Amino acid sequence: MSGQKLHNVSNVPLDATSGELIQGMLSQMNLPQNDVSGRPLTYHARLEREGRHLHASERVGDAVQTVTRSSCSLNIDAGR
Repeated sequence: MSGQKLHNVSNVPLDATSGELIQGMLSQMNLPQNDVSGRPLTYHARLEREGRHLHASERVGDAVQTVTRSSCSLNIDAGR
């Protein structure tokens, strides 16, 4: 119902940002980059272990441990 998809990621450079990681995963996960009106969609990575969203500028190496479960979610702004 939520449209969440699971995707295994490995060999991510530790100096990559979570924003770069998400952008690289969009096409692999067949997620749309624009809405039906052509406006860009915004996705966030959620770090399950800490129950928070990662900022796009956070380095993967600072946030992710050896085995970490995270999810990618669409940011929805009401009234747009």
